[in-house]
Amino acid sequence: MIGRLSGILLEKNPPHLLVDCLGVGYEVDVPMSTFYNLPALGEKVMLLTHLTVREDAHLLYGFGSVDERNVFRQLIKITGVGARIALAILSGMSVADLAQAVTLQEAARLTRIPGIGKKTAERLLLELKGKLGADLGHSGTGALHNDANADIMNALLALGYSDKEALLAMKQVPAATGVSDGIKLALKALSKA
Repeated sequence: MIGRLSGILLEKNPPHLLVDCLGVGYEVDVPMSTFYNLPALGEKVMLLTHLTVREDAHLLYGFGSVDERNVFRQLIKITGVGARIALAILSGMSVADLAQAVTLQEAARLTRIPGIGKKTAERLLLELKGKLGADLGHSGTGALHNDANADIMNALLALGYSDKEALLAMKQVPAATGVSDGIKLALKALSKA
């Protein structure tokens, strides 16, 4: 298996790259998050890779970080999610945003990505739950508290606050707070902002 490529970047045609490694040109597909951080043509590049071997092709996918590659590998294990959809997900949101969406069980954030419908988003959330999660800035959170956080976040979003506003307000809610008290504290924090 090819785990890493290091060489000269010859071509950049989103999402495809051509990397020259000691005279051998490797075609690599990358998510846009990796693509935007690539060096200029003719410069050295290092990518972590995942090789998929099919009956009709050997496909190489490249990533700028270990987290991106690990999430890609988790995504392609899910029924109905192939490499193209996994790349689209990583192109549409960062690993941290995806982890947060999974933790808060927010299917709506995933359906904003082209190619992800409601059923696929719900399947992703179900399959990734427990495997991928976001730290909302609270230490020692248990499953019960994560459920409370999700309820508080959903209440704020239902009231019309943006994801960013709701997350900022969540940072003002102490770790052991219940749902109703958490909503009150979050709204109080938002009114001061």
